[in-house]
Amino acid sequence: MSRVLLATLNAKFIHASLGLRYLLANLGPLRAEARLMEFTIDQRPVEIAEKLLAQAPRVIGLSVYIWNARETAHLVALLKRLAPEVVIVLGGPEVSHEAEGQPLVALADYAIAGHGDKAFAELAAQLLAGERPAGKIIRAAPPAFTTLELPYHEYTDEDLAHRLLYVEASRGCPFKCEFCLSALDKTAWPFDLDRFLGEMERLYARGARQFKFVDRTFNLNVKASQRILDFFLERLDERLFLHFEVIPDHLPDGLKERLTRFPPGSLQLEVGVQTFNPEVQALISRKQDNAASEANLRWLREHTHAHLHADLIIGLPGEDLASFTAGFNRLWALRPHEIQVGILKRLRGAPVARHTESHGLRFDPQPPYSVLATDRIDFPTMQRLTRFARYWDLVGNSGRFPTTLPLLLGDDAFGNFLAFSDWLYARTRQTSRIALPRLFELLHAHLLERGLDDGVLLEALARDCAVHGAKGCPAILHPALARLTAAERRKMQAPQRQARHLRD
Repeated sequence: MSRVLLATLNAKFIHASLGLRYLLANLGPLRAEARLMEFTIDQRPVEIAEKLLAQAPRVIGLSVYIWNARETAHLVALLKRLAPEVVIVLGGPEVSHEAEGQPLVALADYAIAGHGDKAFAELAAQLLAGERPAGKIIRAAPPAFTTLELPYHEYTDEDLAHRLLYVEASRGCPFKCEFCLSALDKTAWPFDLDRFLGEMERLYARGARQFKFVDRTFNLNVKASQRILDFFLERLDERLFLHFEVIPDHLPDGLKERLTRFPPGSLQLEVGVQTFNPEVQALISRKQDNAASEANLRWLREHTHAHLHADLIIGLPGEDLASFTAGFNRLWALRPHEIQVGILKRLRGAPVARHTESHGLRFDPQPPYSVLATDRIDFPTMQRLTRFARYWDLVGNSGRFPTTLPLLLGDDAFGNFLAFSDWLYARTRQTSRIALPRLFELLHAHLLERGLDDGVLLEALARDCAVHGAKGCPAILHPALARLTAAERRKMQAPQRQARHLRD
């Protein structure tokens, strides 16, 4: 039994909440009476409520994000109906801004707006002592980082064995990109690097090998970045995997040299491009040297083994379809391993909301608050682009079609894939649950209609399907599979993304 529970609904089991582990580590005397319980958004809220209440808690803290807000609201409603005496405290980005009037906040007893690292411990102590603060919303300022207990010892052996570990060498961001909540930060606050690396050493000694850095701009402080890379280069083995978010236009030589030393499968860089349109960049307060970004992406592709995951956003204020098309094709020409096509979200508190009326931004009122239309992209077109993003993840980003994808994209990557996306939706009326053999068949049918040579097409699809084994390939590919030599089969291996890279 635990008097204090900390819980959240993660998108997937493999995710582990860094924020809640900070709260757990900083509970002080209450740590012995507290427990962390993590669930996923595909679990039934009533079953989650049952497991939480079985611990007979007096206080439950729930971490809320745009991707779990609906499910959390259902959970809170159940908890208050079943055990109204249990105090529900909310925290996280979804309730840190614009909390007043939120139905979710109205359901709960308290909401901590801002950094809860220390604030939750203070509130929990009051509540367990029988004191009830008068205000529902508790505003928490950033704590002094030197006073924080770092959370990494709260990762269990099971976490280390089965989950991706989130770590941060710094918190916050000095840039003001208006679509991001980090635009509200005044700067980036680094943790003491010796202390941080000591924690990484302890995790590594316990067997941790997958580290996802959540620093918004890992390559901002290059000296610190180089020390962190040196730390892991000294501990390289076949299991090590690192993920960093980097700004694309800042890649000094010292950083480049270190990046070249990581072997295949050990390093993933998430490169936030978002848009190549200078007018849109100025509108959303994003400072980016596009020429330097292109040069750095090209260099990373040609001189390192890093898996490059580049981001673009659909629906930014001031960007029309032609501009996004040009940006996508420009990025595709640089050949990142993945292009994450995101739909603009109206994160609560993010400054992009100031463009709502001036640029006709219309957002879904329900989480995750995706943009539905702008003054440049109407609703039907936005729906087409949303399907484009989904299908691109299935085909372009999956790593399953390295031979067939160039045939599909031709000399107009965006235009040809949008045509495929429209065709695929008209044929299936589905954007998910398309079985892989069926997807191979659909690609074959579409490219035949485009006029591609059937022999060339079947050989390309067979090569892409061979890594899954003949049993997973549709019958139309079996003759072409049979023609592949044993040597050709040995060269084929599972796509790197499936074999090594874990994503949010």
